[in-house]
Amino acid sequence: MIEYRITPKDTALYLLITFSFLSFHLLAAQETDSYFPGYNEWERIAPERAGMDQQLLDEAVRFAEEAESAIPLDLKIFIAETFAGEPHNEIIGPVKERGPATGVIVRNGYIVAEWGEPHRVDMTFSVTKSFLSAVAGIAYDSGLIRDVHDPVRDYLQDGGFNTSHNSKITWHQLLNMTSEWEGTLWGKPDWADRPVGERGEYHKHELSEPGTRWKYNDVRVNRLALSLLRIFREPLPKILREHVMDPIGASRIWEWHGYENSWVKVDGINVQSVSGGGHWGGGMFIDAYDMARFGLLCLRNGNWNGTQVLSEEWIGKSSTPTDIRSTYGYMNWFLNTNGELLPSAPESTYFHAGAGDNLIIVVPDYDLVVVVRWIQRMKRDEFIAKILTAIVD
Repeated sequence: MIEYRITPKDTALYLLITFSFLSFHLLAAQETDSYFPGYNEWERIAPERAGMDQQLLDEAVRFAEEAESAIPLDLKIFIAETFAGEPHNEIIGPVKERGPATGVIVRNGYIVAEWGEPHRVDMTFSVTKSFLSAVAGIAYDSGLIRDVHDPVRDYLQDGGFNTSHNSKITWHQLLNMTSEWEGTLWGKPDWADRPVGERGEYHKHELSEPGTRWKYNDVRVNRLALSLLRIFREPLPKILREHVMDPIGASRIWEWHGYENSWVKVDGINVQSVSGGGHWGGGMFIDAYDMARFGLLCLRNGNWNGTQVLSEEWIGKSSTPTDIRSTYGYMNWFLNTNGELLPSAPESTYFHAGAGDNLIIVVPDYDLVVVVRWIQRMKRDEFIAKILTAIVD
């Protein structure tokens, strides 16, 4: 029988190997694991722990507070003034008074700063479109939309895509604002939204071929929302809650509104088709924390704590520049292509934007999500520059 003796040297070598092995896996875990807040909870850490300078971050927050938008608290006045030159500009959806300058800054998944009233549910205007894009992503990921380049007319027969012009329109074109859809929806003709030409001659505009002209148009966005309702055959807020907002631990206090006249029959039941913004009232009413959760979902490429809520493919499509509008992806994914929109931020930065200003800014290079509400539009870049200056790691 052979006897093996373990010497002190052997023991030291064993401990060294074990320590190295554990250290490697601990480091790997730190590099791959990310913090995700649970429902009704979100851990806050000191900026220093997130690699940020407290004093510089405080300066950025003060800047946002002092740069509060000058728009009226009464958003009915704001909407009326903004779209005063448009025909058919009557408000037909709910509107509420806005809150003060507000924001949340998230680094590495943790909240490092917040100000104003982040728990307040406010109108978010066209940020709604990004949530609409997420619903389209659910349709795509589940196979309800087989190919975004398919004509929409192949999926529904409600008369909205019957003309020779509209029959060519694809999901992709509706999503990136190049559809040139022609028609009237909920009492609003397509040409009446941000009309071009001389007053009184707006309706004589010439349409371009689908896919050849980019135009920000809420009538066409609402046509996308109605089309998604037709294929889901369920209210879009229900789809969003079940497939996106509940999985990311969002609150139950957000609301997604349509218009007083945007009700349709779905399998014999009256269902409201929601709007893609607050142009005529309605849209997403939401607090800053839920906006930040959505931003964090985008930052994590659609994955939430191991669950792929939105496919990486869909996030990729949403963040791909439109051929004829390099700073725009799908439904209010504004892209910082060539640093055009936010010169002080990395080119990989993108944001979801709504009037007011309401912003969810995602900066992948720094693992950063910033929600800022009711800030002057011209102060956007200076604000994000101050935040990035506070990053010291």
